[in-house]
Amino acid sequence: MTHPLFTKHEATLTQALAAIATRGYWSPFAEMPSPKVYGETANSDGEAAFKAHLNQTFALDQPSTGETVGNERSPFGFALGIRYPKADVDALLDASATAQRQWRAAGPAAWAGVSLEILSRLNKASFEIGYSVMHTTGQAFMMAFQAGGPHAQDRALEAVAYAWDQLHRIPASAYWEKPQGKNPPLAMHKQFTVVPRGTGLVLGCCTFPTWNGYPGMFADLATGNTVVVKPHPGAILPLAVTVRIARDVLREAGFDPNVVTLLATEGNDGPLVQDLALRPEIKIIDFTGSTQNGNWLERNAHQAQVYTEKAGVNQIVIDSVDNIKAVASNIAFSLALYSGQMCTAPQNIYVPRDGIRTSEGQMSFDDVANALAAAVEKLISDPARAVELTGAIQNDGVMGRIAEARQLGEVLTDSQSLAHPVFSDAQVRSPLMLKLDVHTDAANFTREWFGPISFVIATDSTAQSLELAGSIAAEHGALTFSVYSTDDAVVEAAYDAAIRGGVALSINLTSGVFVNQTAAYSDFHGTGANPAANAALSDAAFVANRFRVVQSRVHVAPKIAPPVVSQTA
Repeated sequence: MTHPLFTKHEATLTQALAAIATRGYWSPFAEMPSPKVYGETANSDGEAAFKAHLNQTFALDQPSTGETVGNERSPFGFALGIRYPKADVDALLDASATAQRQWRAAGPAAWAGVSLEILSRLNKASFEIGYSVMHTTGQAFMMAFQAGGPHAQDRALEAVAYAWDQLHRIPASAYWEKPQGKNPPLAMHKQFTVVPRGTGLVLGCCTFPTWNGYPGMFADLATGNTVVVKPHPGAILPLAVTVRIARDVLREAGFDPNVVTLLATEGNDGPLVQDLALRPEIKIIDFTGSTQNGNWLERNAHQAQVYTEKAGVNQIVIDSVDNIKAVASNIAFSLALYSGQMCTAPQNIYVPRDGIRTSEGQMSFDDVANALAAAVEKLISDPARAVELTGAIQNDGVMGRIAEARQLGEVLTDSQSLAHPVFSDAQVRSPLMLKLDVHTDAANFTREWFGPISFVIATDSTAQSLELAGSIAAEHGALTFSVYSTDDAVVEAAYDAAIRGGVALSINLTSGVFVNQTAAYSDFHGTGANPAANAALSDAAFVANRFRVVQSRVHVAPKIAPPVVSQTA
C-alpha cells in the first residue's frame, strides 16, 4: 500500500534511483545559498534561528530525567550555552521499542515517504543547520552550509534510494507451482514480510555531524528501524535540530515521534556509549570517529550490525607533471580545506628523491617540496580570505598534534596562527608541512596525524611510492589516494595499488575537483575494503542488512492462489 508522503516525493526518489544507477551528476538540493532558491530572507532567518538556541534549553518532548546537559563551545571563540534534555536511557529505549511496532507495520512506502519529507524540511532549514554546523565544528560558513546542509541531505537521500532499491526487489506475496509429471502440481501461496532489525544507534562525530550522521540515520529509517541519535558532546546542535524536524514530520504523519530520539551528553561520555552500544535493544550501530573506538565497537557489539568509518592515512604520489604550479595549487587547497580536519584530507606526499619529470625538464625533490610549500603559503597570505577556507580548529587534540608533528622533520612551511576578521577568539591555524624520508621516518608517516599536517616524503622511486601507497592503505586504512603522472604505465600501476589497498583513486587533479571531496550518487565514500571503514556510503551493502525477510507458505489448489503482490506497491 502506498503512502501520501511517498506519492508526494516519488518523482524525487525516481530520479535518485536513476542517479545511483548511472553515477552521473544530479542533486535535488541547491548547494549554493542562493536567495532565489532558498528565499530572500533565508540566510538571516537561519542565522536568527541559530542564535535563538544560544543560552537556552533545547525543547524536545521525549523521555528525559528532567535534568539538562550540554557544554558546546564554538571553535570561533564563544560558548553556545545550550542545554538539552538529559535522557533516561532505559526510558528512551523503551519508547523506541514501543514506536517500532507501529513504524514496522507501516511498510516500505511509508518509511520512504516519511524519510523524504524529513529531508525536504531539512533542506528548508539548511541555513539554521549551516550556522549550527559552523559553530560546533569550526567549518567556515560556506563549507558548513554545503557539507552540513545540501551535501549531507544528498547522502541521506542516496541511502533512502538504495534502501528502496533493495526493498522493492522483495514481493509481498507469490504463487509457487512445481510440476509433478502426471500428478497434480504442488502449489503454494507464499507471503514475505520485511522485518526491520530494531533500534539503530547513530554515533555522531564532532567534525561532520550531519554529513557523516545522515547516511546511517536515513538508512535505518528507510528500512523500518527506529533511531537513537547520539551526537558527539561537542557537536550536538546540528543533530538536535535534525531530530526535532524528524519528530515533527513523524507526528504530523500519524506516527509516534519516538521513532527518532536524541541522546545528548556532555564531557567524557565514553563509558555511557560503551554501555549503550552493548545493550541488547541496539541492533544497528553507525559510527564515525577514532580507530580505537571503532575497533572496540566492531569487536564487542556482537548483538548489532556495526558500520564504522575510522581513521586512515591518505596519500598522494607525484611521478611526473605538465604544470607543477597547477598541481601544487590543487594539493595546497586540499591540505588547507577545513584545516585538514577531514577523513579524506591528504597527509603523505611521495616524491622520488631523484626528482620528477615536468614539461620544462627535470625537477629536483627539493624543488617539488618547496613548490608545494610555496603554494600553501600563497593560499594563506591573506588571512581574511584564508580563514574562509581553513575554518577554525575544532578541538585541542589537533593543536597538540601540530606541536608534536613539528618536531618530526625539516619544516617546509610552519603552522601559523591566523587572525579571524570577525571572531577575534577563533582558533585558526595554517597547514604544517614537513620533509621526511622513507628510510628513516616510516614509524611517523604510517600513522594518521589528523589536522593540518602533511609530509613530503622522499622515496627511492615512483614504484616504491606506489607500493607504499597500496600497502599502507591495506594495513593502516585510507579513504583517498591520488596520483600525478603523465605516464600511462604509472597510472595503470596506480590502479593496481588502489585495488590492493582497497582505496578510491584520483588521477591528475588540477582544477576545481579536489581529492578530499566526494559527490553523492556518484562517488562511493569509503570502500569497506581497508581498515579506514568497514562500509561504503552508500551502496547496497550499506542498507540490505538493516532488515531481514520472514516468510510464510501454505498449500493451495493449483492455479487459484492470489497473484503476486509487490512489497512496495
